[in-house]
Amino acid sequence: MPVTAIGAYDAQPLDRQENFHGLQLVYLCWEKHLMFCAPFTFPLPPTMPFSDFIEQVVKPSIAQHPDAARVDFSQVSWRLNDQPFTPNNDASLIANGIDHKSLLHLDTPGLNGIAGSYN
Repeated sequence: MPVTAIGAYDAQPLDRQENFHGLQLVYLCWEKHLMFCAPFTFPLPPTMPFSDFIEQVVKPSIAQHPDAARVDFSQVSWRLNDQPFTPNNDASLIANGIDHKSLLHLDTPGLNGIAGSYN
């Protein structure tokens, strides 16, 4: 089917980083835990240390899940934008390469959702 151009498209995306007053969007997906059906989206300061991200953002966000109390963050596997990732807990998000609209995947070995259901 042929496509006909209707002219220039001048719309600007509203989720540009400059629209978040110094913050950046960070997405977090907890693998095998589909009780959270979509990645979390957090507006965070790029200077936030990764350890604070875990303590102040991740842990409270997943706390309602029955597996949350059993997560051993020293044993988790991370992916950043679909690449294996080993965070430096003392470095900031941006120093860890986590920038605006980055997607982090959290994989918790041995925890597969409620009763192993991946939920």
